[in-house]
Amino acid sequence: MAKAATKSLDEMSFLDHLEVLRWHLIRSVLAIVIIGSVAFLMKDFIFDTVLFGPKKMDFPTYKFFCKIGTFLGIDSDFCADELPFTIQSRLMAGQFSAHIWTSIWAGFIIGFPYVLFELWKFISPGLHDKERKHSRGFIFVASLLFFTGALFGYYVVAPLSINFLGTYQVSAEVTNEFDLASYVATVRTSVIACGLIFELPIIVYFLTKVGLVTPEILRKYRKISLVVVLILAAVITPPDIASQVVVALPILILYQISIYISKRVLKRQAKKEAKLVAVRAKKS
Repeated sequence: MAKAATKSLDEMSFLDHLEVLRWHLIRSVLAIVIIGSVAFLMKDFIFDTVLFGPKKMDFPTYKFFCKIGTFLGIDSDFCADELPFTIQSRLMAGQFSAHIWTSIWAGFIIGFPYVLFELWKFISPGLHDKERKHSRGFIFVASLLFFTGALFGYYVVAPLSINFLGTYQVSAEVTNEFDLASYVATVRTSVIACGLIFELPIIVYFLTKVGLVTPEILRKYRKISLVVVLILAAVITPPDIASQVVVALPILILYQISIYISKRVLKRQAKKEAKLVAVRAKKS
């Protein structure tokens, strides 16, 4: 690793780049494991407070929708005393496996800024000084977007999904008894999926930089993107219009922000090219 690090980018071979990338990945995985080990020791907080929080009717989201229903004078399922389902583990190692994997995913979520830092350390040497300067806040902005999306998934998508699916019955003869792995997967998917979806402006920024995306393309496929967003919202939420709209709205806002970001990137590139042309004209 030290030998590869001392070489310039032009001198480094493909294998040298892979070696550098390997060590960045190793450090990222090590950070996730360390944070996950701490989360493993905090079992009561991770499960009883965080994971099983959306199962309790005193969860902030349920209180909020209950107050809205009360204000409008309509009966709301969010005002119930408890959700009519139980969580069980039917595998011998079910709870232990859920404990380990939940700790690892917690390590990834909490350690996301450090993973981004390692990714940035691998990418940044290939950027020009001005590009590196303009991208100085990459880790902060990307982390902020991810955690905002994760909180949105935890406080909006997960409770809406759990409330709908936990109260849904095809017949009174059937009781809802969910497996622990299924419940954990619902919460985990809601949190991580929303966290990654909220990275859309960052993704569009880099795609615009490399010339794969333009504001015109984003505007042209706006209607198609709307359909895709609604389908995506339908996948990660229960099949009711209200929850789909709640999820789709911030994604559409992010899409509009992405169009603005793409426009700004192209303007900066146009100014840079204009300066280069002016400099060359003076020299000639």
